[in-house]
Amino acid sequence: MRSRTSRRVVPGLLVIGSIFGMAGSFVPSPSLRGLFWGVDGISLIIASALLTLHYFRRGNDLVAAGFLVFLAGQTLIVSCSAMSLEHAEPFFAAGTGLWAAALALISAPRTMPAWNRVLGAFAAMLFAVVALHGFMNFPLTPLSRPVPFFAYPFLVATLLGWAWVYSREV
Repeated sequence: MRSRTSRRVVPGLLVIGSIFGMAGSFVPSPSLRGLFWGVDGISLIIASALLTLHYFRRGNDLVAAGFLVFLAGQTLIVSCSAMSLEHAEPFFAAGTGLWAAALALISAPRTMPAWNRVLGAFAAMLFAVVALHGFMNFPLTPLSRPVPFFAYPFLVATLLGWAWVYSREV
């Protein structure tokens, strides 16, 4: 992909994923929520694949691996976007565990700005708690409060930070 095109596509996909992901958390209709989360997930999967290649080519293997792990986690999350919230629990726990690991991998090196690394690290901790609860079979859905519901804004802020960083790098 040419840099000029890539400069628009990756940030655009991250923004689309952020908007549709948050919107899906507030939509009362299960079918509309599934559609919004499907668009969110597919957008973030494509963006993650492109970001993996970008950082791998730059020689930043840890960040590239982080985006690859994020892609894997997002794939699990999107696979249950049309399921009832209760049936999605095991997939959601696995996906959020991978999100937590990915956010930690991406935030660890000094590749991203400090503010974005702090947001990502905080989101990683919150999603690690979500995954731990899910793996311990506590009742937890993608809309449970306080977490994961209040972890999403930190994820979205991190995603928007990645979009901003990428658009300035390419």
